[in-house]
Amino acid sequence: MEDIEIIDIIARNQSAGFKILVDKYQLMITNTCYGFVRNREDAEDIAQEVFIEIHKSLHKFRNESKLSTWFYRISVNKSLNFIRDNKKNSWFQSLDILFGADKSEGKVIEPNDTDSNKPDRIMEDKETGEFIFEAISSLPKNQKVAFTLHKYEDLSYKEIAEVMELSLSSIESLMFRAKKNLQGKLIKYYKNL
Repeated sequence: MEDIEIIDIIARNQSAGFKILVDKYQLMITNTCYGFVRNREDAEDIAQEVFIEIHKSLHKFRNESKLSTWFYRISVNKSLNFIRDNKKNSWFQSLDILFGADKSEGKVIEPNDTDSNKPDRIMEDKETGEFIFEAISSLPKNQKVAFTLHKYEDLSYKEIAEVMELSLSSIESLMFRAKKNLQGKLIKYYKNL
C-alpha cells in the first residue's frame, strides 16, 4: 500500500490507518533507533515515542519527501535526544549480548576455527567491539548520524541527505571525514595492541 493511501485511510479512520502505518514501518523505525542506542529495549521505547510523535504530527507532513524519510528524521532525532538525556554512552549497553559469554549461540563455528571459543579470543573480540562502538560514538554528531544511517540502515547517500536535510555533497563530505576519523582511531588502536 502506498504512503498516500495510508495517510488517506488515517484521515478517514485514524485507528485503522495508523495500525497499517505501524505495521509497515515499525521494524524500520525500531532498527534505526537500535543503530544509535544499541539496546533493543531502549530502541523499542524510542520507537514508541517516534510513533507518538508521528501520530501527533502527521497532519503537518507536507508530502515533500517520502514518508519513510520523515520517519527516519524523527527516529534519528529521538534517538539522539535519548542518548543526550541519559548522559551515558548507550553504544555500550548491548555489548554483553553481542560479545558476551554465550558467544557461540547463533554462530556457525567452522571446524578449523579452533580458537574462536578461547577466553583470550572472546576478550579480544569484546575489547575490539567496545573500541569500535566508542570510536563511532566519539564522532561529531553529523558524522555519527550519516555513518550510522549508511552502515546500519543501508541508506544511500541521497536518502541520508533527505533525512538530514543536507546536500548530497555535504553527506559525501561527512562520510569521507567519518571514515577518515575512524580509520585513524583504528590504526592507533591496532598499533597499541
